[in-house]
Amino acid sequence: MRAPRIAIAGRPNVGKSTLFNRLVGRKLALVDDLPGVTRDRREGEASLGGLDFTVIDTAGLEDATPGTLTGRMREQTEAAVDSADIILFMIDARSGVTPLDSHFAALLHARGRAVIPVANKAEGTAGHSGLLEAYSLGFGEPVAISAEHGEGMGTLHDALVAALPTETTVRVEEERDAVQPLRIAVVGRPNAGKSTLINCMIGEDRLLTGPEAGITRDSIAVEWTWRDRPFRLFDTAGLRRRARVSEKLEKLAVGDALRAIRFAEVVVLVLDATQPFEKQDLQIADLIESEGRAIVIALDKWDLVEKPQAVIKELRIEAEHLLPQMRGVALVPVSGLTGKGITKLMDRVVGAHQIWNRRVSTAKLNRWLVDIVAHHPPPAVSGRRIKLRYLTQAKARPPSFVAFCSRPDALPAAWQRYLVNTLREDFKLPGVPIRLMLRKGDNPFEGRKRKRA
Repeated sequence: MRAPRIAIAGRPNVGKSTLFNRLVGRKLALVDDLPGVTRDRREGEASLGGLDFTVIDTAGLEDATPGTLTGRMREQTEAAVDSADIILFMIDARSGVTPLDSHFAALLHARGRAVIPVANKAEGTAGHSGLLEAYSLGFGEPVAISAEHGEGMGTLHDALVAALPTETTVRVEEERDAVQPLRIAVVGRPNAGKSTLINCMIGEDRLLTGPEAGITRDSIAVEWTWRDRPFRLFDTAGLRRRARVSEKLEKLAVGDALRAIRFAEVVVLVLDATQPFEKQDLQIADLIESEGRAIVIALDKWDLVEKPQAVIKELRIEAEHLLPQMRGVALVPVSGLTGKGITKLMDRVVGAHQIWNRRVSTAKLNRWLVDIVAHHPPPAVSGRRIKLRYLTQAKARPPSFVAFCSRPDALPAAWQRYLVNTLREDFKLPGVPIRLMLRKGDNPFEGRKRKRA
């Protein structure tokens, strides 16, 4: 049995995202007092009183001209409504039923959808009159709740159980051997083409796109299956230089994007192929490396590039020079408009994930270390030679190695970089961060009294 789908709809700033966060049990959706914070529809797995379902947060319903940003936001909301089993039509109980509420209620009646009216902000006496006005919407008895304080959730549960078909209210159990989706965060500067690229990958207009920069605010998760393997794609807000981020809402959006990077396994850094390797692109790459994520660079808008063979050759040389900490990172020309390069991009993503999880046996590492030290020993510091005794891989994700040596604090940074770069080359670890930790090796004579001759 599939889990039922519940969409939350209503005009802007009535508390839809607050209820969404309450139902999923986490602050996934951005919440602010400003109207129109939510633009894309966001899905989450929710549970209420033992009832499991998929809940969909939507942009506020507004009367807008088709083709405009507001009009495209409304199209996303209508798509969510059409895909849902039940719509929670939310009003602000303190404001009462407005003409816009009545207008969109009539549209829902015309679509013939199952609707539960929800009067939010109904705590105290201020929302009593608005709760009574909700009867005029023609959807039956309204459910009084306070999404912020968690009041009325039991009543909402009863209303959902009564409205859902019996066969869909069964709890959905995941198979134990189900393959977990590979988590991919798609990041980049504003207007680099991230949302358009994801829409092209999944084959539908799932995410809001347009010529305006900064359309995406929330980090939206999209489930996708490619070659029978599940993926979870995270579309993120464009990351600008910190000095330019001043508004509270943009700070929230950037924080959401950073969380998506931290929880991803592979990060696709989308560059505008007509303006690649801007300073901000390099700073985002540094951020991904510091978080230890595998990275693939997508050169989007490749359909606009003249002389592509010469350009890609030049960009690969540039990447080696500008991103030495990710030597060998894959650069994939793609086009979110034509679909060019999507298959190659996904091949590189899967390959980067495998490298990110790779482990090298301790025996191989130490045989390799003997040869490395013999051919290129670490320099003597203050007249004393540094001895490297042992090398082992502590963990993967990203590959992390521990080297035991006689004087870890004195080993020059340049020789450490040499060791990391040679590890990367000899053990085929391109394009992923490599961590090297130094530890003081055990001295077998330490603690013993020196014998006099």
